[in-house]
Amino acid sequence: MSKTQSLEQLRGEIDQIDSNLVKLLNQRAKVASDVGRLKAGQDRDFHVPSREREVHERVARLNQGPLPEEAFRSIFREIMSACLALESPVKVAFLGPMATFTHMAAMQQFGLSAQLVPQKSIPTVFEEVEKGRALYGVVPVENSTEGMVSHTLDMFVESDLKITAEVLLEVSHDLLSRTGRMEDVRKVYSHPQALAQCRHWLEENLPNVPLVDVASTALAAQIVSEDLSAAAIAGCSAAEHYGLKVVRSRIEDQVNNFTRFIVVSRKLAEPSGNDKTSILFSVKDEPGILYRMLEPFARRGVNLSKIESRPVKTKAWEYIFFLDMSGHVSEAPVGEAIEELRSFCQFLKILGSYPKAR
Repeated sequence: MSKTQSLEQLRGEIDQIDSNLVKLLNQRAKVASDVGRLKAGQDRDFHVPSREREVHERVARLNQGPLPEEAFRSIFREIMSACLALESPVKVAFLGPMATFTHMAAMQQFGLSAQLVPQKSIPTVFEEVEKGRALYGVVPVENSTEGMVSHTLDMFVESDLKITAEVLLEVSHDLLSRTGRMEDVRKVYSHPQALAQCRHWLEENLPNVPLVDVASTALAAQIVSEDLSAAAIAGCSAAEHYGLKVVRSRIEDQVNNFTRFIVVSRKLAEPSGNDKTSILFSVKDEPGILYRMLEPFARRGVNLSKIESRPVKTKAWEYIFFLDMSGHVSEAPVGEAIEELRSFCQFLKILGSYPKAR
């Protein structure tokens, strides 16, 4: 910057750059529309996640600063979301209502121009995708402090949907109310999991205040928006959506509290070079079976990142196992280990191979 440049001159430069950006963005949108028409004529999928990854990787290589890579990722996510919406908005079912953490995860994955449709339950999210009324579904599967979401795991036993992506979202809870004053709080509403994640803070700061379980953090915020004596534990998006004030921010007991969300669809994801594979299976209860389950992966050097068991609902004392591993099922070590495991399973299902969350 020249020392002789005035504030007005610098603002004029910014205005000219913005004008060029508007022209270039519209030019990009027109080309994207042409691509959409070409795909329609060839009966090809209009949404191709692997192409989006290529764009993000190329932009990261081109970036020389000062904007960080994550800023460009957010910017281009919205550009691609808006351009895709000109062809056909990506319809995404998610566990609602609006302003929940699942809603935030869906926006993080698909951008603000996607058609995000809230559902009342995890089964209805799966149903919307299975019946083709939504292209994707987004549901929570695991929290770093509270563990696995059993309803999501149970759905995969019967469903043929595939996991095509995962989203990691830091969960930060705020205490929200209409007045923003701690002394006005006479009861606290939230989802049971959010209340559990803030248990010690609540015991120390609001020891005699009743805690009320509701279906979601967003519903808690909605209730509190109509009650001056109540507070909700929810995220910042709920405060904005329902016009609430922050009484106290970041009241969760554990730092680094993350929730893992999965994206489900009817198709397997293509290899990205940095993938994770999830499977579920059932084996007979017999001596040495745990060793035999894990040995095919250990022998091939396949890294296992999670193993979870769930009881079989129709048979007492029998279990279904969920396993996460590094790599794509199309890669020899992973595929071979899974097939060896299959040879002594009662049943085995590949839930998907998908890019690891950043």
